[in-house]
Amino acid sequence: MKKILYAFGIIMMICPANAATVIATVDGTPITDADITARVKLMARQGKTSTDNRRLALQNIIDDSVKLKYAANFNVKPTDKDADEELQKMELGELTASEKEMARSAMRANIAWQVVVARTIMPTVDVSREDIAAEKVSLEREHGLPLEMTMVRLVDVPDDVVSKLTKPKNCDDAVDIATRLGGAPQQFTAMQYELSADVREQIAGLPLLTWSKPKNDSVFLVCKTTKTKEYGKLDDIIKQNAIYKQSMFVADQQLKQLRRRAVVIINDDRYKL
Repeated sequence: MKKILYAFGIIMMICPANAATVIATVDGTPITDADITARVKLMARQGKTSTDNRRLALQNIIDDSVKLKYAANFNVKPTDKDADEELQKMELGELTASEKEMARSAMRANIAWQVVVARTIMPTVDVSREDIAAEKVSLEREHGLPLEMTMVRLVDVPDDVVSKLTKPKNCDDAVDIATRLGGAPQQFTAMQYELSADVREQIAGLPLLTWSKPKNDSVFLVCKTTKTKEYGKLDDIIKQNAIYKQSMFVADQQLKQLRRRAVVIINDDRYKL
C-alpha cells in the first residue's frame, strides 16, 4: 500500500495540478487552455468582446501558426523586436507575461502575413477606373473629400417651392432665385469632410449648380468647388486603398486554403470549428 501511495506521489510531482490542458495542436504544435485565456484577454484589451471569444481566440491562434509557417517559405521571419515596436503603437497597457508573449506571437504573424501579401498578391492585383470612381464616391459619402465647397442651403422648403427652383448661373444667381421664391437662402463655404454625414450623403455626386432633392426639409446647391493640394494625390491614394482591399480579400481566401491543408487536431468538443 505504501509503495502504491509513493508511486502516486511521484506521479503528482511529475504532473502538477496546474498543468495546462492541450486543447488543440496545429501541425504538432500544442495550443493550451492557458494560451486561449491569454488570447481572450488580449482581444478584450483591443475592444473585441463576444460570448464566443474562446473559440474565436483558438481560431486566431491557429491562423497565426498557419501564417507564420507559410511566411517562412519566403524567409519572412519577424522578430520579437519587430513585434514589440508595433505593439508599442497600439497602447495596450501593462501586459502580463503570458499576454505579452501572446501579443508578440499575434503581431509576428500579422507582420509576416502583411509582407507575404505585399510580395505575392498585391503585385498581381489591378483596379479599373470604375473601381477608383466607386471608391471615391464611397469616400465622399462616408468621410468627405479634400474639397473646399461654396454652397447655398434652403431650410424648411415647401414642395411647391422646390418644383420652381431653376438652374442658376452662379452662387449669387442661386441666392436671388431662392429669395424671389420667398426663401431665406444661406450661403457658406466649408471643406467637404467638415460637413455632417447627412449633408455629405445629400450632395454626394451632385453636379455643380444643381439643386439637390429635399431631405430633412433642406435643399442644397453646390455652386463652386476648389481642389486642395491633397486632392491632387487622392486618386493615387484611393487606387492604393482599392488594391489593398482586393488583395486582402484574395489573401483571406488563400488563408482558408492553407488552414485546410494544416493538420489541426482539436481535443475538446467545445472548441470544434
